[in-house]
Formats: sequence, C-alpha cells, structure tokens
Amino acid sequence: MSENLKSPFWSDFLRFIVISALIIIPIRTWVAQPFLVRGASMEPTFEDGEYLVIDELSYRFREPQRGEVIVFRFPQDPSKFFIKRIIGLPGESLEIRNNKIFIKGEELDEPYLSEALTTPDSVVELGAGEYFMLGDNRLFSSDSRKWGTLDKGLIIGRALLRLWPPNRLNFLPGVYGFES
Repeated sequence: MSENLKSPFWSDFLRFIVISALIIIPIRTWVAQPFLVRGASMEPTFEDGEYLVIDELSYRFREPQRGEVIVFRFPQDPSKFFIKRIIGLPGESLEIRNNKIFIKGEELDEPYLSEALTTPDSVVELGAGEYFMLGDNRLFSSDSRKWGTLDKGLIIGRALLRLWPPNRLNFLPGVYGFES
C-alpha cells in the first residue's frame, strides 16, 4: 500500500465516507426522501420546481388522512411519481355534484382551491385500501377523476417539509384540517 493511502488524512476521509453512507442510506431508504415538484397540478399549494422532503415513516404507524398531500407511484406507470391530495378514504362513497365534493352526504370544504372544480357529476365507491386523489389545480390535474383510485401500496409518503424556495419554507406544507 502506498504511503499516501496510509496517511491519517486518507484514513479519516475513508472513515467519514463509510460512516456517512451507513447513516444516509437507511434514512433515505426508510425514513425520508427528496422530491421535486413537476407541473402545475398542485398549484397554488405547490409550484413547479419546489423541493420537498417526503416522510416515508408515518404511514407505517398510522393510516393516511383526508387532506394530506402525498407522493405516490402513478398507478398506470409505477416508474413515475405523482403528488396529490387525499380526498376519499377506504370504504367511503364519494360524490361529485354541481362541482362540489360530498362525503357521507356532507360537502367537503376545500379552502386551498383557487378555481372551481370542473368535473362531471359522478359517484365513486372506494374499496379497502383505495384512496381518491385530486390535484389542487383541478383544471390541470391528472388525478383519480381520470385514472381511478389509488391503491395504498403505491403510496410513498406525505409531504413533510418544503425546502425550496426559501421564502416558502414550511413544515407539513398544504395540510388542512378535515373531519373524517
């Protein structure tokens, strides 16, 4: 072995790399991961180019809740990732009527919407482990209205932190309190 590789600098550097990998890889694999928002489907809540941290751990201990913004694998192409808001929960009957959403006969208050929902009237019955997902920018969102329900197994995690841009940095971005 050459004298350069035996020096304390290289030994410390190698130790730093190994320890960093032992810490970062499990966190990235099971706890949190970065996500870059692409497209306008979640505007104004999330804009194109925003950088988020996705919480992959919470749903191992509790069920996803209505109103949470989640990242998931697109049902028609699991190599793609989407970000949408949970509207309907497993076992629910959801009705879209007169551009409003009704769950259990009650109109869902959606303060995050900037535009009216322009969707034909319909009724959706959600099975076990199925979620109804909608983008906040309903006019420009490919969501459950187009491709159907989302199976729980495709969920990656919820939006935990918005890191970029700095002027919009916040914890649990896009969360609104909903009654279940």
